[in-house]
Amino acid sequence: MAATDIPQKQKAAVYDQPGSVSTKIVEIDVPEPGVGEVLVNLTHSGVCHSDFGIMTNTWSTLPFPTAEGQVGGHEGVGRIVKLGPECGDSGLKIGDRVGIKWVSSACGNCQPCRAGSDGLCEKQKVSGYFTPGTFQQYVIGPANYVTPIPDNLDSAEAAPMLCAGVTVYSALKKSKAQPGQWIVISGAGGGLGHIAVQLASRGMGIRVIGIDHGSKEELVLNSGADHFVDITKFPRDDNGVALKEHVISLADGLGVHAAIVCTAVNAAYGQALQMLRFNGTLVCVGIPEHEPQPISTAFPGSFVNKQFTITGSAVGNRTEAIETLQFAARGVIKAHCRIEKMEALTSVFEEMSQGTLQGRVVLDLTA
Repeated sequence: MAATDIPQKQKAAVYDQPGSVSTKIVEIDVPEPGVGEVLVNLTHSGVCHSDFGIMTNTWSTLPFPTAEGQVGGHEGVGRIVKLGPECGDSGLKIGDRVGIKWVSSACGNCQPCRAGSDGLCEKQKVSGYFTPGTFQQYVIGPANYVTPIPDNLDSAEAAPMLCAGVTVYSALKKSKAQPGQWIVISGAGGGLGHIAVQLASRGMGIRVIGIDHGSKEELVLNSGADHFVDITKFPRDDNGVALKEHVISLADGLGVHAAIVCTAVNAAYGQALQMLRFNGTLVCVGIPEHEPQPISTAFPGSFVNKQFTITGSAVGNRTEAIETLQFAARGVIKAHCRIEKMEALTSVFEEMSQGTLQGRVVLDLTA
């Protein structure tokens, strides 16, 4: 696309009533890239549960309420159509296909960045919250932080890998689970969970027990899980005892070596911790909404007696993003995607709020 072909206006989906499930299609200006920035003509954007939390103002950990008119989204794929000043040493050129991630920019100089923890950057900007996100046709990105997309990977399939994929890839690495060992994934049929199942089983040789609503059984098993557990078939008033006993029985009667909680349900953390065997690791990924609650089963005696570990995992770093995309390009992982137009975004969020959404929705931004 020549510079003369870049329009002055573009279509975007904004949060018109933050605090509720509501989006609106508007026309806004196409931004101009500044120093060290590129302008990307987006063709696709994934829709993530994190977007839901930002839209509804239900994440108490965020520093301020979401502004009315905020453009959400953080899994965008498109082609560079304009380079801002001082991008010459970036290696990027017009026409390159790149991705915009949850962390839209990181400073690269603070201690977390130097340690490879981009997601903890002290000056990070979150796409769709601090900056205009990817629910629009044109977006600005730092030349040193956009992610190259492999040539043989479809844009719609690449989009979910920029958050869901890299997030669970990083979490699986932190779990320390080894080939042949058992891992339980809570929320296994969701946008993050079904990719985690694939990465664990097909990419890392780990045996998987997936937990989710019964409607997602086929997706979870087709993603490579050894066993599926329908959470709705277990009582809610026994502190997860029956669920724990069932999962332990599936994992050689000893429990799982690791657990990854991808869902944003508080109870899932208390349940997962009880499923671990000795030296087991619980990886916290899904951030529950509303007021924070402690993990109900996190008793010091259990940690001492079984040497449990609890660790958190934010989004992966830029290297892990590239590695995740390479898994996808080789066909090891493939997001279960449904393509929708931008106008369907509110209904997608409604499905998400009801817990009925399977896999990932990707918006086609070209129309």
